[in-house]
Amino acid sequence: MSSANYDDPFLQVQADVLSTLDITRPLFTSYLRIRSLASTSSSPELAQARSELETNLQDLSTDLQDLVESVRAAEKDPFRYGLDIEEVGRRRRLVEEVGGEIEDMREELVKAVAGAHVQGGGMGLPSPSAFDAESPREDDYAAFEQQRQVEIMHEQDEALDGVFKTVGNLREQAHVMGRELEEQGEMLDEVDTLTDRLGGKLQGGMKKITTIIRKNEDTMSSCCIGVLIFVLILLLILAIAL
Repeated sequence: MSSANYDDPFLQVQADVLSTLDITRPLFTSYLRIRSLASTSSSPELAQARSELETNLQDLSTDLQDLVESVRAAEKDPFRYGLDIEEVGRRRRLVEEVGGEIEDMREELVKAVAGAHVQGGGMGLPSPSAFDAESPREDDYAAFEQQRQVEIMHEQDEALDGVFKTVGNLREQAHVMGRELEEQGEMLDEVDTLTDRLGGKLQGGMKKITTIIRKNEDTMSSCCIGVLIFVLILLLILAIAL
């Protein structure tokens, strides 16, 4: 790898994305484990795991957007950035794979959100007969805390919607870049074919020119010999006459 590649912004952001992804994968696994063991969607441990996962997914989406823009610029004129078609294709595949992995994690979070809504809808306030007259404040606090958890989940849902839309847009942009890259590859193949044809025609023309030059050289040699013979004969005649 040349020294210029070490200063390539894409490679720097790629390293950050892969590093963040390595951190996010165990967080995602931990989140799935906690969710499977949690008895309620309002579990503090589950909420914390989900919050950490959402933060990492947001960071990944932001960095992935930078990678998409970099690949888009490179595929328009790869040689300007010192890249070949294979390298641009590798970068596009990286963006698609990372975007797909982020979307898979997002789908699991959507499932959790949907489950939380179902559980929230099925949990109503307790009947008045169930309240303990000696501890009304504790019951009021529990109802308030439940309502607050629902509001927090709603806010997180809205934040996730933004992240999911961004990931979807990134994947769509990656597909568009892939199609454009394939078209450019076909155009380069056509240019190579045309170049080969022109090279063949040029070689044929050079052979013809060489043949003509050789023929002309032979003709000029014959003419010179004839002139010399004629001069010799003329000199002999003059010598005899004298």
